[in-house]
Amino acid sequence: MCGIVAYAGGRSVLGVLLDGLRLLERPGYDSAGVALLVDGGLAAAKKAGTFEDMRQELRARPLPDATTGIGHIRSATHGPPTDVNAHPHLDDSGRVAVVQNGDIADHERLRAELAARGHELVSQTDTEAAAHLLAEHFSSCGDPAEAMRQVCRRLTGAFALVAVHAEEPDVLVGGCRGLPLTVGTGDGETFLASDPAAFAPHTREAVDVADGHVVTVRPEGAWITDLDGVRADPVPYEVRIGNGGPGSTDRTGTGTGSGTGGETLGGVR
Repeated sequence: MCGIVAYAGGRSVLGVLLDGLRLLERPGYDSAGVALLVDGGLAAAKKAGTFEDMRQELRARPLPDATTGIGHIRSATHGPPTDVNAHPHLDDSGRVAVVQNGDIADHERLRAELAARGHELVSQTDTEAAAHLLAEHFSSCGDPAEAMRQVCRRLTGAFALVAVHAEEPDVLVGGCRGLPLTVGTGDGETFLASDPAAFAPHTREAVDVADGHVVTVRPEGAWITDLDGVRADPVPYEVRIGNGGPGSTDRTGTGTGSGTGGETLGGVR
């Protein structure tokens, strides 16, 4: 299992991402990386090896300050643990960055189709195909959430995807099928992670993204829909650091909820 942390808010995002990834770190992880939205573009860094190798990479080549970004730690599945195969993965233009947990089952066919359309794929991963697909769909629809819905409808397998687009500052989008994504809401800041342990030190209010749903995250909150764009009615719960200390959590309340709506529930809509 890999780990995802993403953030939109007012803090320096790099520190939030690194702290969250550290809380998700487990034996067997072999690479890490981040992508930040900076001045209308993306700044990314990734490194195979230990989490400390990633920190050394950032010390050697610092990234600009930013307040929105995504991070990932990986246990290699498709392709060996190399810098190129580490997440995030970007499209040809460097305008879309994606991190993923899971396995996109039809990735070889998708990679072949993308290559036939002129895309240059440089890694051996399934995730890179999702980055190029998101770029294509965003180009045609201009809406990151709708682009994520279209991509999720095309993919097979179990996955959790989180992405940023350089043309959408302060926006994260995510989608999942068979693997978890959880939103954490704070005061003027919103977190998105594969495990609420990543943001439990910062906020107690959480909502799970239901299976087969897409979430749009901004500093002021989150909006969840199904793959047809129908608003979900999420049920918040409280998350606390567990008895096992940082990296573990306890939860009280209910879970993902059901039905449709759009009312604000603790910043999640």
